[in-house]
Amino acid sequence: MLNVFDVGYDEISNGKSNELYRLRKKTFRDRLGWAVSCFNDMEYDEYDSSDARYILGVYQEKIVCSVRFIMMDRPNMITHTFNHCFGELELPRGHYIESSRFFVQKERAQQILGSHYPISHILMLSMINYSRYHHIDGIYTVVSSAMWNVIRRNGWQLEKVSKGYFTKEECIYLLFIPVGENNQFALAEKISQILSCIPSKLLSWPISLSVNARLVDQP
Repeated sequence: MLNVFDVGYDEISNGKSNELYRLRKKTFRDRLGWAVSCFNDMEYDEYDSSDARYILGVYQEKIVCSVRFIMMDRPNMITHTFNHCFGELELPRGHYIESSRFFVQKERAQQILGSHYPISHILMLSMINYSRYHHIDGIYTVVSSAMWNVIRRNGWQLEKVSKGYFTKEECIYLLFIPVGENNQFALAEKISQILSCIPSKLLSWPISLSVNARLVDQP
């Protein structure tokens, strides 16, 4: 089973946190070339703290995808790291969360799930399911130009709030992820068509899905 669930910073085991931070280093430093802080072959920062909650996608006891959540009323990358990038920005009051460090470990996912398994869609849907389960009003995130292009290609219903520059050359986007039923159902329908499963099976939290044999690359 592919299990997608959430865990707090204070709850995650040392073994799983080390695995998570190593995968983040491989993704953000090695593959994407981001200027992130790395120590002992791991990537983590000041926001990996008791305020953080992580969604993990785990198959055969291996992490294949993850994203980090922090409530918007706590220190986070939007209000702190990127606060100078978008000028005078008024965000609504309410029960909102910031997401960061969204990744799918492509090589691992393709190896153990198969190249056609919709793991990116499942991770995005899991963010919405989590939010609806916990009565979150919506999700804000900052993405690069490359990730913005991925989002548009995938047809995800994210709203562009603002465009800014982290450096003179590096364009970034502040996005809002609606967590309403329309966005949830659209993603569930897309995934269900690929996995040949009932869409309602995808609307719970946490998520457990069998890996369809026809989607796994056979040795």
